[in-house]
Amino acid sequence: MKSLKPSAYRLLGLLFSLITLSAAGQSDEFELMVLGTSQDAGYPQIGCTKVCCENITTPEPVASMAIISQGKYWIIDATPDFTLQYNMLLKQYPDSKLGGIFLTHAHIGHYTGLMYLGREAMNADSVPVFCLPKMEVFLRNHQPWKQLVDLGNIKLVSLNANEAIALTPKTSITPLLVPHRDEISETCGYLLASKDKKALYIPDIDKWDQWKMSIIDWVNMVDIALLDATFYDENDLPNRDMNEIPHPFVIESLEKFEGLPPPSLGKVYFTHFNHTNPLLRSESEASIQVEEAGFNIARTGIKL
Repeated sequence: MKSLKPSAYRLLGLLFSLITLSAAGQSDEFELMVLGTSQDAGYPQIGCTKVCCENITTPEPVASMAIISQGKYWIIDATPDFTLQYNMLLKQYPDSKLGGIFLTHAHIGHYTGLMYLGREAMNADSVPVFCLPKMEVFLRNHQPWKQLVDLGNIKLVSLNANEAIALTPKTSITPLLVPHRDEISETCGYLLASKDKKALYIPDIDKWDQWKMSIIDWVNMVDIALLDATFYDENDLPNRDMNEIPHPFVIESLEKFEGLPPPSLGKVYFTHFNHTNPLLRSESEASIQVEEAGFNIARTGIKL
């Protein structure tokens, strides 16, 4: 029998701890709702006069996801479309309350929606905002986010990488550090786990092979994997150096995952699309080919 790599032992240990934490559950007790799928700047994108952004009658919100369980919902990332996304949840789950916001990192599409919790807007009362250490330091020490903390609109809650916390007695969430452009804060994805259901959400990562963990192992072990698909291929931004903004190209992910059995292919939902990415348009040839290959494309409003 081949020995496991240290990273594999850590991964198995993490999964064991999550399963133990949620073992008291009797059934799937959390639901996911996709609140948006576009890259940080939205779709259509500001200043774009190309075909990709012409005649868009229904803008696509910035990538975000909600976790719903036991009368509460938690939102992953506070996007520039936070108002729309929060109101979507109010309509869909009128008897549930906001339990908090989990942040992935400090790029503009993932935290700037916190401003709508301030006194100029919602004037929220101590909304828990869960974040890793560098993100917490940034929010505590820089305006206008510091004002949200000082006025009690938000309450920062510290997270540690790879340490699960309980959302409910039946559901845990764990931040997983991933390689990304960490100019301001670290970057993480999240694992949701219960007795019968596990979901992975990674909207931003540089390249799969730069991660210390195996994305193949993760896809095999979870039930749902919402994954970074910012760019379809190297031609998405012909006037930019793509090495400066690395993400897994969709075509790279398709090649990497092609050896997975069909049931595992169906676990993958691509999300976080740049405005040039044809997967934003369900009728595009690229969308049809991706779905025919057995993968899924996340769409705003779907529940998983």
